[in-house]
Amino acid sequence: MLKVGLTGGIGCGKSTVAEIFSGLNIPVLDADAIAHSLVEKGQPALSQIQQIFGVTILNSDGSLNRNALRDLVFSDSLQKQQLESILHPLIYASLQVKLGQLSAPYCIISIPLLFETNMTDLIDRVLVIDCSVETQIERVQSRDKLTTERIHFIINSQVSRAYRKSKADDLINNSSTGYRLAEQVKKLHNLYLSLSAPARIN
Repeated sequence: MLKVGLTGGIGCGKSTVAEIFSGLNIPVLDADAIAHSLVEKGQPALSQIQQIFGVTILNSDGSLNRNALRDLVFSDSLQKQQLESILHPLIYASLQVKLGQLSAPYCIISIPLLFETNMTDLIDRVLVIDCSVETQIERVQSRDKLTTERIHFIINSQVSRAYRKSKADDLINNSSTGYRLAEQVKKLHNLYLSLSAPARIN
């Protein structure tokens, strides 16, 4: 099975592209969704996070206060690394288990921090969703109501747009609604089916 890693900066439209692939009956594994499930109330990872960051990152019902944790890790790179050291190995292991359960010509693995977390060995091909920084800021402000300063901080904490594009096997330009996103995805869908064909014959 061909494994396509879908990545891109914040606000580039990764979720929208993943939904289009899903609509084509292609399995989509989402690293962010796995990360969310790992820190649900009662999960071992949440206990580890609490031990490191304290009870201030918990809501009154014992669930994770995501905003409080986000504020902590984005203000301290060391704490960000500590959080990642807990979650990233668990995400990687979970993705491997889920991959072993799939039966399809190819699959999409959405990993926003594909390069930052060194998960490229999990995939066969890199699909980068790209847009201008201005578009990123506009979309994230509209969606998450974050300040421009916070958005710039997030963008700067990730690999550069140029780096992502240089590592892409495939690139979707999603800078504006003028680009026919579904058509770009459908072309890639046909390409991935053709690339996976030899593997399906053997």
